[in-house]
Amino acid sequence: MEFLQKTGLGLFIIALLLFTATLGLDNYRLTEESLTQAIGNPYHLEEMIAVAREQGQLGKEYGSSFEFGAAFKELLKAAQESLNQKAKDGLPEGVSQWDYKMGGWLFKDYTFVATKKSSAGPVSGNPLFFFFLTIGLAILGGVLFILPKFLAIPGIKHNQIYHNPMTRGLKLGWRSFFLGATMIGLLLYGVYYMNDSYFWPAVTALVALFISALVLFYQNQAKRTPARSASPQVTGWLGMLAGAYLIGFYILLYWVPQHITGWILMVDPVSRALNGGEASQWFLYGLLYTLVILVMGVRMLTKYMHNRYQIVRTFSVMFFQVAFAFLIPEILVRLNLPSMDLKNIWPLNYTFFFDWNINKLISSGALGIFMLVWGIVLVIVAVPVITYFFGKRWYCSWVCGCGGLAETLGDPYRQLSDKSLRAWHYERWIIHGVLAFAVVMTGMTLYTYFSGEKTVLSFNSNTVRTWYGFIIGSAFAGVVGTGFYPLMGNRVWCRFGCPLAAYLGLVQRFKSRFRITTNGGQCISCGNCSTYCEMGIDVRWYAQRGQDVVRASCVGCGVCAAVCPRGVLRLENSSMDVKERTEVVRVLHVSREGVKLRD
Repeated sequence: MEFLQKTGLGLFIIALLLFTATLGLDNYRLTEESLTQAIGNPYHLEEMIAVAREQGQLGKEYGSSFEFGAAFKELLKAAQESLNQKAKDGLPEGVSQWDYKMGGWLFKDYTFVATKKSSAGPVSGNPLFFFFLTIGLAILGGVLFILPKFLAIPGIKHNQIYHNPMTRGLKLGWRSFFLGATMIGLLLYGVYYMNDSYFWPAVTALVALFISALVLFYQNQAKRTPARSASPQVTGWLGMLAGAYLIGFYILLYWVPQHITGWILMVDPVSRALNGGEASQWFLYGLLYTLVILVMGVRMLTKYMHNRYQIVRTFSVMFFQVAFAFLIPEILVRLNLPSMDLKNIWPLNYTFFFDWNINKLISSGALGIFMLVWGIVLVIVAVPVITYFFGKRWYCSWVCGCGGLAETLGDPYRQLSDKSLRAWHYERWIIHGVLAFAVVMTGMTLYTYFSGEKTVLSFNSNTVRTWYGFIIGSAFAGVVGTGFYPLMGNRVWCRFGCPLAAYLGLVQRFKSRFRITTNGGQCISCGNCSTYCEMGIDVRWYAQRGQDVVRASCVGCGVCAAVCPRGVLRLENSSMDVKERTEVVRVLHVSREGVKLRD
């Protein structure tokens, strides 16, 4: 069994190294054919071919995507200036200036497609071979490493998670460095992303400073310093490397996909088989996302095979990711029908009420109208009603793709969530701030859609939603939300950033029957529940007092109950019989009515 696991681990490491190396195997040569395939606008295409010929770029070979990208950017700028100059002399008859001129917003798409079409080498020539050599080999290695775990005795093992260099976590200094450097880097890049505008990055920085000041003020008023979550004496260096790799992956995926064309070319055959078209960076991401949840989902089954609730829940997140998030949307694309992840709910799906999405759905006939109505019903009816009966767990732990990745890929890092009181205060301010931002941004979008205006109180609606998409939809949800798994735990996004989690949490906190009940008389204060809580809840504090856990942040994953050796914790959808159940086994019962002693 040990040999099989070591073999699997070795294969996975080899596959990961090969996967990374494929980004440097191809060369890039710009030709008229590749430009024709990349540039759809005939005026832009004609000008770019002329400029490329004049600059001697046609037929020139580049050894990396970085060299090619730099040269192509200069080509785009030269073509843009030339078109602008020609537009001053008069536009072609019947052509608007925005159809003729080349807007800067087109640079990213043109660069990505041109890089992909200009790629030549072993990866672009043999995509399916490299797909199996890298992604396929990684799956095989992962499965070989995981399967022997089914032969182990069921139950949670104290397997030195705080000593393993992959799962130990970071010392406070390193954790602060990664968080600070990432935030500063994203805000600085945000200036470039917003076309050299400092306004929105500056506003975001001021809001962050304001929240920090509020939290510190509250702590000073309380006249106590909250205990920090335990930080290791030695930083987990493998976890640091894993986090850096994930952060780098998301930066390339979201903002410079031309540098991962090798990976995208590898999944082209899979894309053509499913939707009939070429792969984009989003197809690559969706495929990898789904495969990771499946493989790591099997690992979840081995770890929690003693608990039926965890087994069913893991199969649920695997099913919804494969069927609703991946296969059904791709099949709809192949059938030339409107495509949408039917389980994605506003405000997590923040583009749902954007004008282009509403117009697309309305113009798509009966299916599009159904999708529009379905999305609205989910927000207005399903969320409050289902959450009232079952808490936010019905979505966050059973259906959501973000939660599915956190529960599978992120499970080895769940113990790294900060349990301090200060982290809880940050959590409440930040996540509800993101929800408020999402509501305001959506309100502005709908107002401009129905009124025809472009601005609301002098703020441009497109600019506001562009910044939201950058700082929340990309930077927070991806770079920090997933990249920080090995650094700060697996639910950073769900805990601090997800606006839908905030919406569900408000319903759960004030209008839900769900709670985790505790049998205080049986608690031995082992701390397993708090250690394994991915949402940073100090469950042991509640269990020691016999107090039910009713927290807006709790996603009802049930792992605290699964790892409890005494059966102290139980997930409930009602507290109607709580007095009868606890009359004998509890010493103290804490409720809104007060603390009562049980004989």
